[in-house]
Amino acid sequence: MTLRQLEYLVTIVDTGSFTRAAELLHVTQPALSHQVRALERATGGPLLERLPRSVRLTPMGRAMLPHARATLAAAQKSVSAARQAAGLQCGEIMVATVYSLSLGVLPPVLKAWRRAHPGVHVRLFEHRHAGELAEAMAQGQADLAVGPEPSDWDGPVHPLGEEEFVVVVSPDDPAAGATRVRLADLADREWVHYAPGNGLADLLDQVCGAAGFQPRAAVRTEQTAAAPSLAAAGLGPALVPANVLPARFPGHLLRPDPPVRRAVTAYTRPAADPVTSAFTDLLRRKAILVPGHVERCLG
Repeated sequence: MTLRQLEYLVTIVDTGSFTRAAELLHVTQPALSHQVRALERATGGPLLERLPRSVRLTPMGRAMLPHARATLAAAQKSVSAARQAAGLQCGEIMVATVYSLSLGVLPPVLKAWRRAHPGVHVRLFEHRHAGELAEAMAQGQADLAVGPEPSDWDGPVHPLGEEEFVVVVSPDDPAAGATRVRLADLADREWVHYAPGNGLADLLDQVCGAAGFQPRAAVRTEQTAAAPSLAAAGLGPALVPANVLPARFPGHLLRPDPPVRRAVTAYTRPAADPVTSAFTDLLRRKAILVPGHVERCLG
């Protein structure tokens, strides 16, 4: 059964004639008759009875007609909805990201999107690390991903810049008198670490390993937002993305020497639709990877 066959049935009923229906539909009468017979085979019985000057519905046809009309109306509505979404009037975009970026980068972008396109809703999927994000995108979860640059992606990748990481300590920490710190100078400290599933746990281990040590954990947290608060409370230094820190944050910020940075990208499917393209453009313009208040704190 096809939409075209349902359209043929409704048109025949509305015109009362195979001949007039064929003219209106721009098909030959034999082709129209063939499709009606195919529809009748699909439904299991006759739908129309031919009369000398008209046609009439059989009981099966009368039962089917309102559903055929409803199906055609729903199909037209779906086409209209898709066209409206293409015009950024309504619809939904699915965005996948990692926890830290959903906390630190996306909120102002989503606010700007809501103001510009209030009818296009955002469905957000958050992941623990970049590998999980890339795998979810490969499986078709979202229209667009915002995260670290993927290592193996066959679609467009749009650079958004680099996010910078800072070391957070408590205001009374011995290191709080400076604005920069060598990670090696913190080798003997216990750190506010991340749970193994959080991608920032790997990042901290990597940068500390490059500095010649493995960080010992005073506490491990699943939540990126909790790490700076725990560090500010004196549990130990924490390495956090600068963009997750609010203004007037009570902890003391230190810039690692050498700096710790990570490239952030948006990546989409090869043939991005107009909604996805518009969201990507907004990301390029509105994503703030290093907030001004953090820059001022670091000097």
